Amino acid sequence: MPELMAYVFPGQGSQAVGMGRDLQASYVEARKTFQEADEALGFSLSQLCFDGPEEELRQTHNAQPAIMATSIACLRTAQEEELLPAAVAFVAGHSLGEYTALVAAGALGFAQGLRLVRERGRLMQQAGERVPSGMAAILGMVDGALQQVCQEAGVQVANLNCPGQVVISGPQEGLNRAMDLARSRGAKQVIPLNVSGAFHSDVMRPAEKALASYLADIPMMDPAIPVVSNVTSRPVRDAESVKVALVQQLCSPVRWHPSVEWMVAQGVTTFVEFGPGRVLGGLIRRIHRQTRVVSVGDLDSLEKLRQDRPWT
Repeated sequence: MPELMAYVFPGQGSQAVGMGRDLQASYVEARKTFQEADEALGFSLSQLCFDGPEEELRQTHNAQPAIMATSIACLRTAQEEELLPAAVAFVAGHSLGEYTALVAAGALGFAQGLRLVRERGRLMQQAGERVPSGMAAILGMVDGALQQVCQEAGVQVANLNCPGQVVISGPQEGLNRAMDLARSRGAKQVIPLNVSGAFHSDVMRPAEKALASYLADIPMMDPAIPVVSNVTSRPVRDAESVKVALVQQLCSPVRWHPSVEWMVAQGVTTFVEFGPGRVLGGLIRRIHRQTRVVSVGDLDSLEKLRQDRPWT
């Protein structure tokens, strides 16, 4: 089986004040990308990325386009500098990152993608404000036992991240009960997450119809590269299926662990993560230790890629 490569893109939570600043100061392509983002949104998203304030950057409707813009700046700069092989087998992203993957695959224009994820973020934050709710990471608990906890507490599995790391999501009262039950039934660690609502759960239902309506007016192309869906852990290959999957994703679990396993089973041996932080690289290493993971998120990592060229 020939060696294959996949590009992956991070989700909300990877944002950090200062992201993208060193790349845009050193590379024209990154600078152009942030300028395009500012023009698309009608305000200085770049300044928010580079200088904060952190509280404003963390807000869902700001964090989502900010992470997308930084991730695309990283990808375009690496492409412009000819640091990447010509062929990529799949693209995928974690939650928000799936939208960035669609931009990378040519299914969605960058400016349209930024406006779309800003609206998605607004709708998600609005839904989260209607119902006191949240999310928590559960580490080191047997899957069957965690499923039982979720059923008893009235919450849902939101992210299947990697072996031994699952995120649950739901109304705050149920989430508190689920965290207590998980602690008492063998979870090694229970970590409440600093988020504005219960993403990837039924709490997000009010956002579904509005997102579907917004998506209906967005021009979407068939992806030029197969995009592995969070909902199914399999590629979506046409524009209509993409839109359906994006709406389903709001209330469905992010099946990251199965998605990576599927890509590895297709022959993927190298994953390149574009964007702030290195969260996905860490998860991928825990899912399949034999894969090669490369991160491109700042000037240092780009220069390391220039020197190493692991696929040459």
